[in-house]
Amino acid sequence: MIMSFDQYMRDTVQPMRDELTRIGVKELRTPEEVAEKLGSAEGTALLVINSVCGCAAGQCRPGVAKALEGEVTPDHLFTVFAGQDKEATAAAREQFLAEYPPSSPSIALFKDGKLVHFIQRYQIEDRSADMIANDLTTAFQTFCD
Repeated sequence: MIMSFDQYMRDTVQPMRDELTRIGVKELRTPEEVAEKLGSAEGTALLVINSVCGCAAGQCRPGVAKALEGEVTPDHLFTVFAGQDKEATAAAREQFLAEYPPSSPSIALFKDGKLVHFIQRYQIEDRSADMIANDLTTAFQTFCD
């Protein structure tokens, strides 16, 4: 049996999705889910724009996971997957991150719908997972407590 490219990509990407969903991060797969969940999130909300790149695997996802082990964390945890859930990612960028150029991976923290902290790809790719976790932990203590 020959596997289609779409099936190959789904199979390849699923473990990358699972790294976040198994720690409680909810996937937003459609523009409607982005608008409904992120748009109505009261309190604090974390949005991880996931990616297949090496810095997502080595720094971003592990940094997020480590930060979420802390005592202070956001009320809501969401993710969109750049390059996979294209429409959902575009909706998140257009509706909530329009002031920044597209960046994946990236991590956004919102408080009562307002963007209060944003880590772009260039702030991820040359830093360790521990450095990203420390950055997020500080943001969580500032905005989520």
